[in-house]
Amino acid sequence: MLLSIASAALVSAMASVSTKGATASMTTAMGLPEYGFFAVFALVILLCAKLMLAASTKWNNAIKCSLDMSIIPLLISFAAIVVYKIIIII
Repeated sequence: MLLSIASAALVSAMASVSTKGATASMTTAMGLPEYGFFAVFALVILLCAKLMLAASTKWNNAIKCSLDMSIIPLLISFAAIVVYKIIIII
């Protein structure tokens, strides 16, 4: 029962839509979004901010923790983007 519902949903998701005589496919490509540049840019900005603030007198553990909480997920995203791009090349 559940398998037939899933297969019906898959068939309807893969179906083509006819608009004014032209056919448009409803499938999308799998992979990371094309906006990975923004994640890399944000990572570079946060790493620069961390370096500059670490050298100043305003540096404390709250700032370090705050920056680390935003840098670590961006590092994971950066690693995923790099791996994805390498897989595409290979």
